[in-house]
Amino acid sequence: MSEVLEHQPYAALSYSNFRRYALGALTSNIGMQMMAVAVSWQIYRLTHSSLALGLVGLVEVVPVVGLALPAGQLADRLSRRRLVLGSALAMVCCTGALAFLAANGDHLAKSSLLTWGNHLLESMARGLGEHSIQITSPVVPLLYLIIAVLGVARAVGGPARAALLPMLVPTAAFSNAVTWNSSFFQLSAVVGPALGGLILAVTANHAAPFAPVYLLAMASAVVLFVTIYLLPEQQFERNNEPVSLASLSAGVRFVCRQRIILATITLDLFAVLLGGAVALLPVYADQILHVGPRGLGLLRAAPSVGALMMALVLAHRPPMRRAGPALLGSVIGFGLATIVFGLSRNFWLSLAMLWLTGVLDNVSVVVRHTLVQVLTPDAMRGRVSAVNQVFISLSNEMGALESGTVAAAFGPIVSVVAGGIGTILVTLAVAGFWPEIARFGSLADAKPVSDDEATA
Repeated sequence: MSEVLEHQPYAALSYSNFRRYALGALTSNIGMQMMAVAVSWQIYRLTHSSLALGLVGLVEVVPVVGLALPAGQLADRLSRRRLVLGSALAMVCCTGALAFLAANGDHLAKSSLLTWGNHLLESMARGLGEHSIQITSPVVPLLYLIIAVLGVARAVGGPARAALLPMLVPTAAFSNAVTWNSSFFQLSAVVGPALGGLILAVTANHAAPFAPVYLLAMASAVVLFVTIYLLPEQQFERNNEPVSLASLSAGVRFVCRQRIILATITLDLFAVLLGGAVALLPVYADQILHVGPRGLGLLRAAPSVGALMMALVLAHRPPMRRAGPALLGSVIGFGLATIVFGLSRNFWLSLAMLWLTGVLDNVSVVVRHTLVQVLTPDAMRGRVSAVNQVFISLSNEMGALESGTVAAAFGPIVSVVAGGIGTILVTLAVAGFWPEIARFGSLADAKPVSDDEATA
């Protein structure tokens, strides 16, 4: 039966619980991607600062890193479904607050607290090298505050959401479920930025141009809440150890002992940390490619178009037979495409390179998420997912800060090109330090291992 499931491209979609989960994830991710385009464009229009865009990543990542391990502990002790519901409700509130702020922000009085918030943001930017920045709008610190609360919601709900997925399909169909889950995420990352950019272009001359995007994002979070609410409560082997530092850090110890998992998430951390150009896309759209918000939406969507196409290809094929070499080769290719994008002044060439980064990045996503979940015992999936979430958040959000900081000092082109070169060098270093990743074979052979087995 397992052999049949592994070769059925739609195996995971035959399970109703997975379909509900996927529908909620797809809809909410579309809304969050739309929101990300709107927030980045709004902050850039209010500050005209590339470093201000990088600070968005810092504000998001601090709560994720600070709360991920306790959230992983909760995901192994409490109802994973209820934790995701709480996270979805917080997303509804935050996107609603963004919509209210977009419609009424111009009427805010400059309170001493908001003025202090602007001075704090200016001091942070100047400390990181951008001395000419001036922030006067009272909306800006509130935007960062809401982004921080969204980061808390992600931190609490993320490990539970990741650990919930393996409970919705049989083990034999899980690799297929990861591929489809990645496909739906990439579809949302195609539709979300493009739709967000289109709406911003249409409403550019309206009194509250950002409010429609935020309202749609709020509606998408409501859909996530409803679909997760309709899932039956899933039973799993819960962690009943007394709460302690050892129990809290068990996921970290397991990842450190399981070298294949450690190698894959370390590679992803540094590759995206150095090679991600997404945070600087507003700068490229405005100053280098001169395509405005509509072009920004297309640039944001391009990597996901490529990733979606690759995900659909992988979904129709058996699990990778040489996953390790495929992972290393795809990350090197990701770095090369990033370099070409950084040097390009042609909009269509830039789109093509971003598309290629998405194609190659999806290989890494499928390999990493499959190994993290399949190699981990069920009772530890929440804590191990929390560690993985820390790595992902550090790479994505700190990558945004790194890109913004380097761009402020040396310009956006140097930031992107240097990041692509760094990605290639890191991949070669990982292949040398963890040679077993280059020898890893089929994803179909991956099986859960105990903590003792990982140590051995």
